[in-house]
Amino acid sequence: MAKESVKARERKREKLVAKFADKRKALKAAGDLVGLDKLPKNSSAVRLHNRCKLTGRPKGYMRKFGISRVTFREMASDGKIPGITKASW
Repeated sequence: MAKESVKARERKREKLVAKFADKRKALKAAGDLVGLDKLPKNSSAVRLHNRCKLTGRPKGYMRKFGISRVTFREMASDGKIPGITKASW
């Protein structure tokens, strides 16, 4: 499980990206590199990293569910994810 500070930092980046998205898009369209340079570094979308919403795990992230593969497996086994059942044949 990731430290709370790491998860908080990622949430802060997500807020900055959302806040400056329109401004960043306008500056890119205008070709204003100086204006882009003055924006906060963490407002760039490429600095985001997909993390599990529950544990903060950075690897094994499943986009469709927003959680890691480990958390997904636990929740699916417990029946907490609707429509997901363990395969058997």
